[in-house]
Amino acid sequence: MIDIKLLQRDFDTTAAALTRKGVDAEVLNKLKLISEDAKDKRQEMENVTAEQNKLSKEFGRYKKEKLDIAPLQANINELKTKKQSLEEEVRVLEDELTSIALGIPNLPDDCVPNGASEDDNVVLELIGEKPSFEYEPKEHWDLGEKDGTLDFPRGVKLAKSRFVAMRGQAAKMERALINYMLDFNSKRGFEEWYVPFMANSNTLKGTGQLPKFEDDLFKIDGEDLYLIPTAEVVLTNLYNDEIVDAEELPLLLTSYTPCFRKEAGSAGRDTRGLIRQHQFDKVEMVAITKPAQSEEVFKKMVTCASELLTSLGLAHQKVQLCTGDLGFSAATTIDLEVWLPGQNKFREISSISNTKEFQSRRAKIRFKDGKKNVLTHTLNGSSLAVGRTLVAIMENYQNEDGSITVPDVLKKYM
Repeated sequence: MIDIKLLQRDFDTTAAALTRKGVDAEVLNKLKLISEDAKDKRQEMENVTAEQNKLSKEFGRYKKEKLDIAPLQANINELKTKKQSLEEEVRVLEDELTSIALGIPNLPDDCVPNGASEDDNVVLELIGEKPSFEYEPKEHWDLGEKDGTLDFPRGVKLAKSRFVAMRGQAAKMERALINYMLDFNSKRGFEEWYVPFMANSNTLKGTGQLPKFEDDLFKIDGEDLYLIPTAEVVLTNLYNDEIVDAEELPLLLTSYTPCFRKEAGSAGRDTRGLIRQHQFDKVEMVAITKPAQSEEVFKKMVTCASELLTSLGLAHQKVQLCTGDLGFSAATTIDLEVWLPGQNKFREISSISNTKEFQSRRAKIRFKDGKKNVLTHTLNGSSLAVGRTLVAIMENYQNEDGSITVPDVLKKYM
């Protein structure tokens, strides 16, 4: 959640930053007015409380001097009633303020370029060489359907569209990739966790999925539970409403989970293949850091995901997302896009974001700095989306007869 006090202190600068991220000026002005009203009412309430306390201390003097306490009591009762009324007004205003603020995205960092959509993202670096073929390379769904390892019709029969059933070598490689990614991250200092694949509403609020993105979540009927859209949700919220020992920071975490998304708003996009499924596997990295550590850890996470792709022999590019493509919780994001020769284009396979204190403010994740409790920074990144990595291997390691060569680093996992 954005810092309301920052909005109050410097509305123009904060509003300008949020406008870069597409927040409507009308919403910001409403937020400002309610914030100022709540601040004024709270000050008035504190003044009334101070006056009430001051008069209460007069009882002793009135009794000692044998004065009539009835007018004093009446005055105090009037102040008490006024205070109760102001308390209710402040509560209503602050609830409204919180409700609006929960739907406001994070402030973009100054380094984030302006832009309206993914077309305005900036390519920072190309890593590795694209493979060359003496024949026209096939797309992964053609390869998978030909050898029967990707069974889309049975996936639809079992569930609905955007589901797949894998068999044989594809199923084995999916499992091999998960194990390889977890081992890769663990060797770089990320502690492995096994976490629930469902989360309650408070957990999803903590990382920003609720209330804004409820339409993209699968809800468990009759329960305060949702299928998780990413392990970021549960890994970050392991420390929800906790004061972390400063000596433990940075906390580096990794986990495998399936992820579940309705893909609301993506009708007609990537309807074939594994790129955009309702259920997919992902290995995630999450970091919880002191503010001074987060930039260094952000670079470490980008490097980790990039080196993972390099170890698999997959050409990829680093891309700085513009304001129009930046996620709701992110202050800055680097995407890694892998080369898919069958599609003849780069496609996103990892997204690494620094959310600064945005999620920590919502989830109340703090550390002790001297006598003060300070909000941590949180970071997250795919390492990697497993299904998309399988796609990349199938398309980059395909042979003319349709068979797939297993990358060397995966052979022992197969």
